[in-house]
Amino acid sequence: MIPASRLASVPAAPAADAAATPALAASDDRLLREVNAHAAALPQSGIVEVVNYGRTREGMIPLWVGEGDLPTPAFICEAAAEALHGGQTFYTWQRGIPELRAAIARYMAKLYAIPETPERFFVCGSGMQAINIAFSIALAAGDEVIIPTPAWPNAAAAAMTRGAKPVFVPFAYGPDGFSLDFERIAAAITPRTRAIFINTPANPTGFVASLDDLKVLLDLARSRGLWIVADEIYGRFYYGPEGRAPSFHDIMEPDDHILFVQTFSKNWAMTGWRIGWIEAPPALGQIIENLVQFSTSGVAPFMQRGAIAALEQGEPFVAEQIARARHGCDLVADPLIATGKVDLVKPHGAFYLFMSIPGQDDVRKLALRLVDEANVGLAPGTAFGPGGERFLRLCYARGEAQLTEATRRLVSWLTRQP
Repeated sequence: MIPASRLASVPAAPAADAAATPALAASDDRLLREVNAHAAALPQSGIVEVVNYGRTREGMIPLWVGEGDLPTPAFICEAAAEALHGGQTFYTWQRGIPELRAAIARYMAKLYAIPETPERFFVCGSGMQAINIAFSIALAAGDEVIIPTPAWPNAAAAAMTRGAKPVFVPFAYGPDGFSLDFERIAAAITPRTRAIFINTPANPTGFVASLDDLKVLLDLARSRGLWIVADEIYGRFYYGPEGRAPSFHDIMEPDDHILFVQTFSKNWAMTGWRIGWIEAPPALGQIIENLVQFSTSGVAPFMQRGAIAALEQGEPFVAEQIARARHGCDLVADPLIATGKVDLVKPHGAFYLFMSIPGQDDVRKLALRLVDEANVGLAPGTAFGPGGERFLRLCYARGEAQLTEATRRLVSWLTRQP
């Protein structure tokens, strides 16, 4: 039952049509009152509100969600289609087919210079499911997880679905952009804290943790007996000279309590496939298998064949994606900064600009205004938690023509403002 104090946050029942009766409306109200409090408390997406407002506008340039405009490469689709037509449509390994787990292990070993250990990798239905599995391992009802913000909101919501409490710790912000506030993070730890969730390179801020940052976080987690849930899905979208972002893989020991969540969505343009993996100590294998079994019962085997093709043949495409993002960042950020009317620090990784417009404090209304007045879709920073209130997020993982036109429209809009 939902406590009376929470009823105000429960979404109202959909408006009844003309034929509906008061009795039906009362029935809907009673139904909502019986919803589990954790489910009823989940927030609506502030990004989806803007998307729904603008998605049908003719000529709209949609830079509001976190995906590019390239479809999945043909060689990945063909591998999946061949497996599908070949009859790979039955129940499968809960931990992932052995061939895919081995391919992930080879990929990670090459990227991070770590041992090739397939037993550490478990295939799941998206990076989002990987987060849910990680939180199922680390958190129970009443536990707390620290999340530096602004942050992708789904992680906090995943904690809330199991009755855990996300504890938001805002990034520091200065002339060089966003940075972790370690004093605040340490002060936020309580006897109920069980985990730290860290996304680097970060959505939406473009923050990238240095090796020193990661060492401080890991030392803190070790000293307090905390799990780290590491979301490093944008690790290849890094604009430093090293070719990939710093990672906990560079500094961790085998017995560290770190759960890595990963996805095929970003590197290989597979957002709609819903396939990813979780990396964890092999001792957790049976627990992870059980969590997969009792949620999705595994990822379709023909999709896993496509994922193998992505890992084994996809490096030229990934390189193209990274180069495209780097160029897209410069293409949009430089003209916006040149107007002198935005507060914007170019990101070090991922593929988002996170900017504010001085004097425009209600960014929800501002995002809706930009739909109406510039025909460009951006996400309001309020959707990403504390610290995002002044900002807008722009995804620049798009083609040059679309970004050039979006930038022209935004610059024109900015120059019209007092």
